[in-house]
Amino acid sequence: MIRIAELKLPLDHPADDLALQAARTLDVPREQLAHVHVHVHKRSFDARKADLLCVYIVDVTLADPAAEAALLARHAGHPYIRPSPDMTYYPVGSAPATQASRPVVVGFGPCGIFAALLLAQMGFRPIVLERGKTVRQRTRDTWGLWRKSTLNPESNVQFGEGGDGTFSDGKLYSQIKDPRHLGRKVMEEFVKAGAPEEILYIAHPHIGTFKLVKVVENIRAQIVALGGEIRFEQRVTDLLLEPEADGGQRLRGLVVLDQATGQTHELRTDSAILALGHSSRDTFQMLHRRGVYVEAKPFSVAFGSSTRRG
Repeated sequence: MIRIAELKLPLDHPADDLALQAARTLDVPREQLAHVHVHVHKRSFDARKADLLCVYIVDVTLADPAAEAALLARHAGHPYIRPSPDMTYYPVGSAPATQASRPVVVGFGPCGIFAALLLAQMGFRPIVLERGKTVRQRTRDTWGLWRKSTLNPESNVQFGEGGDGTFSDGKLYSQIKDPRHLGRKVMEEFVKAGAPEEILYIAHPHIGTFKLVKVVENIRAQIVALGGEIRFEQRVTDLLLEPEADGGQRLRGLVVLDQATGQTHELRTDSAILALGHSSRDTFQMLHRRGVYVEAKPFSVAFGSSTRRG
């Protein structure tokens, strides 16, 4: 494929104009126009002037690979024409035929959801422990706080399936550089789960809180279908550690409080992903007490101001 950047068209352009503009930029011979296929990689808007413009990055495919190669060679050095990068996600591993123990993911917000999904796709059958409730029950509890001032300390904006992003309109954009195109995998999984396909290419994608609820449920169902297990109202209260000869300690399990019954039990595992978010202060205190290395991360604060023009 050939990637073309900075393709600009009027805001109300006909759909066919995009392929014609791409072909014109590449100087495709007229007899090959019928074989030009255009896929939108990104769409943004240029509103700096009176005439609003759509700005596209597109991937162009020709029926003849040799013709593609010839076009790339002809436009070598062009600032906006280059080979399309490989954005395929390649799993980092696969589960062994026999597992000594199943990995545990603690927390089912954005990080926990995708950690569990990828583990499930690789065959590891993860167990997820989420201290909050399912996303629908959590939504009811959160509205109960906002409308009736009734707080459930374990099921609210901070805790529960979907994480904090569930109530922030499902915004999906980041300023973090992504040379390996890992974000594409995330977007594709969201689309498979029912998110609008436009999130794959718009500049500032978001799903929307009400759509996100069903999307999260669909991802949960996929994890379960692949052998994973999601346990709600399960709060990790301690680690089961075993000393090693070098003075270190190895994880052997987790102590888990079932908040629905008040009963505590041990869950044996030798690997856990702690996808805690920033609100599980009791869990962070436990980790610090147990000698687990914890490092504060930097954060940014936005400041907005408005000025009168002219």
